Parts: sequence; C-alpha cells; structure tokens
Amino acid sequence: MLNIVFAGSLARLALAGGDPADLDPAEPELPLDGRPDLAALERALDHRLGVVRQLRDLTREQAIAEESATQALSRCEEAVTEAGFADLGSALAAALPAAEQERLSTAVEAHRARLAAVTEVLADAPDPGEEHALPDLEVLAARHADAHAGLATALTGATTSRVRAERLDALVLELTGALETWAPVQEQLRLATSVSAFVDGRSADNPLQMRLSAYVLAWRLSQVVAAANERLARMSDQRYSLEHTGRRGAGETRGGLSLLVRDDWSGESRDPVTLSGGETFVVSLALALGLADVIAQEAGGTELDTLFVDEGFGSLDPDTLEDVMDTLDSLREGGRVVGVVSHVTEMRDRIPVQLHVTKGRSGSSVRLSRGV
Repeated sequence: MLNIVFAGSLARLALAGGDPADLDPAEPELPLDGRPDLAALERALDHRLGVVRQLRDLTREQAIAEESATQALSRCEEAVTEAGFADLGSALAAALPAAEQERLSTAVEAHRARLAAVTEVLADAPDPGEEHALPDLEVLAARHADAHAGLATALTGATTSRVRAERLDALVLELTGALETWAPVQEQLRLATSVSAFVDGRSADNPLQMRLSAYVLAWRLSQVVAAANERLARMSDQRYSLEHTGRRGAGETRGGLSLLVRDDWSGESRDPVTLSGGETFVVSLALALGLADVIAQEAGGTELDTLFVDEGFGSLDPDTLEDVMDTLDSLREGGRVVGVVSHVTEMRDRIPVQLHVTKGRSGSSVRLSRGV
C-alpha cells in the first residue's frame, strides 16, 4: 500500500512540475579541485526539503481521498440494496438512457400537475353525503340555446362592424385626399369671407362696424352736414349745428352715418331723437337744403330750381317759423321755386302765390290766389 501511495505521490509530483530524480538522496557533486561547494550543497538540500514536504502533503491528500471513496462506495452499495438490486453491476445494467429518463421525468411532472388540479376541484366539490337537487335540463338547454343565438348575433355584429370599419377607413382616406385638394379653395374662401365681413362691417377689425358703402357715403354726408349747418344756423338763431359721428345712433346696427345735434347754448351734443317736433323739422329742412346745395355743386353749378316742403310748420314756435320763412324767402329770391304744403294760417301773409284745396261732397276743388 505504501508503494502505491509513493507511486501516486511521484505522479502528483510529476504533474506539479517536479522531477522524481530530485528525490535521490545521493551526495551532490563536488568540484574538481576536491573541495565541497557549500553554496551548491545548501541549494540542493533546500530543494530536496521542498520536494519532501510536497510528498508529505500529497500523501495526506491521498489518504483523505481514499477514505472518501470508501464511504461513497458503502453508501452506493446501501442504495443499490434498498432499490432491490443484488449488486452495483445489476443496478448499472438496469439504468435507463438519459433521453428516456428525461421523458419519464416530464411525464411525472405532468401527472403531478393534473393531480393537483383534480385535487383542487375535488376539494371544492360538495359533500357526497348531502342531498342536492338535480339540475333542470330544459332550463339549461334553453339557456344554452339563448347563449348560442347570442353568439351568432355577436358574430354577425362583429362582421358588420368590421365591414363598416373598413369602409370608414376608406372614407377617411378619401376625405383626407378631398380636404388636401380643397385646401387652396378653402384658403381663397377664407380670404374672401374675411374681406367680405370687413366690407360689410361685421369683422372684428372694423371697430365702427361700418359698411364700405357707409364709409364712402360718410364723406359725402360730411359735405352735406357742412352745407346744412349754414342753413341751420340761420333757422335756429345760431343755436344748433350738426356733427357727423362714426358711432352708432339709437336704433342703428351699423355706424358711420350717424348725426349728433350740438346745442351751442349749453355746449353739449345730443342724439337727434331728443329734439322736439319743431326742432326736428328745422334740422330735417336744413339737411334737405344742404343736400340740394351739394348736389348743385357736384352737377357743375346746376341749381335745383324747385323745392317742395310738406307739412311740419305747425310744430314751430312763432320765432322759429319766422326764421324758417326767411330762409325759404332767400331761396325764392335766389331764383328757386319753393312749394310749401301747410295748414298754418300765419303763413298766408308770407306766401305770395297760393293754391287752396277745398273739400266738398262732390270732391275737392283747387283755387289759385295771390297773397298781399
């Protein structure tokens, strides 16, 4: 046994890089001059001492390994005996291939899984000793039929929805293409709509909400107001004058053609609707005369030879009536024919030529007369 251990140690020493010749206890070689080399001798002894120590360690490891092998062999023989085999050779002969072992292991695991599932179902199952009513097969069959019909309806609805979804996707693509094609037209429409709203006074960029036509007429109205103020100053004893404003007046939805009446006696401007009936007549007459003056200027100096004033004189006080008649007389002296329709008796002395209309049972009659 010692020879085996020593042989194994030599093999381990060779594998570890040692030289078995190093175990030779012979004396080291001496120099040729017959005197020993102490340094060489010391190195040889140190080397041999290291080899002996390695041999001792390997011998100890070999003993431990043999003990472990003996114990493993004993346990293996016990396991073989417990498995019912006569000896280790019989057990090795009965061993299955690795592939077969893997298949059987998989089958065992599947069986365990099924067994666990069945065990869980059986655990939830009612106690066999308890009495339970038998299921109503007709009711269950009716429910099954209803469920089957519902499934058919659901499948039909799913098919219809899928077809509609595909059609909707196609329509979306078609609509997207149409919108891309219509985009330039839409931009032109937006520009035209914006300009139209601005011209019509409905745009936020038009703070006065004034139409383009009103904007053009506003300039003309300012001329009419300037001409009317010359007449109005004479007829109102220098009290009233007209002001053109861009603000919206009472009852107006658009601005640009509104007027304010300035009272120079109080220094305030007010809406024309606050005027009395006589004041309204005077202002309206001044505007009519101012319009006639502007038209005459635009027509190259051509005068409007005839002017008719219908009613309104009865609402004037005597002083205002006198001022209005003076204005009309000045127009008549300038060569114009001024016709006045009125029931005011005081005007008869101021109108040289008069047409009297008299009512009768057989109709109305007209009579021409000349004043004083």
